[in-house]
Amino acid sequence: MKRMLSIVGLLALTWVVALPFYSGQEKKRDEFAGDRAKEQALAFDGERAMGYIKAVCDLGPRMSGTPAMTKQQELITKHFEGLGCKVRAQKFDAKQATQKKAVGMTNLIVSFFPDRNRRVILCSHYDTRPIADQEADQRKWRDPFLSANDGGSGVAFMMELGKHMKDLPTKVGVDFVFFDGEEYIFDKDRDQYFFGSKHFAQAWKNDPDRPNYLGAVLLDMIAGKGARFPAEGYSLERSEKLCRELWGIAEEVRAPAFAQEVGDRVLDDHIQLQFVGIPAVDIIDFSYKHWHRLSDVPANCSPDGMEQVARVLSVWMQRVK
Repeated sequence: MKRMLSIVGLLALTWVVALPFYSGQEKKRDEFAGDRAKEQALAFDGERAMGYIKAVCDLGPRMSGTPAMTKQQELITKHFEGLGCKVRAQKFDAKQATQKKAVGMTNLIVSFFPDRNRRVILCSHYDTRPIADQEADQRKWRDPFLSANDGGSGVAFMMELGKHMKDLPTKVGVDFVFFDGEEYIFDKDRDQYFFGSKHFAQAWKNDPDRPNYLGAVLLDMIAGKGARFPAEGYSLERSEKLCRELWGIAEEVRAPAFAQEVGDRVLDDHIQLQFVGIPAVDIIDFSYKHWHRLSDVPANCSPDGMEQVARVLSVWMQRVK
């Protein structure tokens, strides 16, 4: 992912859409008041989710097309099949500009309430970048690094959330999607981004029997210590209704990590979903200081951000109709 917003651009975006960011939220809170008694945030176990982060990191770096990625796919599949879910592997090949050969990649799709056509998506990339390109010492760029938060936290979050989905009283179906190939970057100026989300979005667009996706939430770096989630710029510009719903719920359920302000525009997997007409929002802590560094390890993660995200999304999923 790349941050793509200058200070001038950020000020302009804030002036346009944040007068203030809370605008219109009071009416929504009144409208939702009657639902609060029946919509309960689920009892997400953050410590168990931390255990899942450690489990995927124990596999080592999980780059696309590597044995460690295959082991991670097996771990995820076994976990969700153990919960009684069907896991669908969406396989494809991707050729990076700077690499000689194409690499086989796999998106994993876990479906809850598969008989429902009206659905929502929770998604995250689950591959790790081949090089730690934010390390100051370039000699360390190719040292193995674990990407505990950037890649690991989304996997861990959905593994824990999956344990609660059968008891969540939703009116829509829910798909968990694990995107491959988001981090398959060797040269940030020459290589392509977002292989997995591009493939998923185009496959959905070309499917005559495609489900009706009402919205998608991308999870990226949600487990850093002191995590902070301002409203990502492209999410607010292009999927404003969904973005305001989520940050409004965050106020209701007292999730202070969801900063009520506009953040950077971030090129990330949610953009590919927006391109094909799926409202999509990125919950991302782009201030995470260990991003693309060897220090992105489980010891620098915390359950708090994941627990707050779970409170918000569990209420949101119950409200979607």
